[in-house]
Amino acid sequence: MQVAGHQTLTRADLCEAVHEEVGLSRQECSGLVERTLDLIVDSLEQGETVKLSGFGVFQVREKRARMGRNPKTGEPAAINPRRVISFRASQIMKSRVHDAVVET
Repeated sequence: MQVAGHQTLTRADLCEAVHEEVGLSRQECSGLVERTLDLIVDSLEQGETVKLSGFGVFQVREKRARMGRNPKTGEPAAINPRRVISFRASQIMKSRVHDAVVET
């Protein structure tokens, strides 16, 4: 889907696309998109993996504490443990994005 004049796809754009494709009211489509995104975030908060076939996999990774370095001063700095989200695109998505870049 190409949104005219946009280089960033927003929630509003997703809601509008669902509205045009499915034919539900804009309010219902907005609720549908919001609920879908909420379910993804809720699953990630619980540490679950979210796999969307043909799209990719979202995973939460635990990063351990470590010593880093302040890039400006060069002084050592402690980096606290944290949880990060990683995304691995499916092979289908990788192929589509690659083919789209090659064609343009």
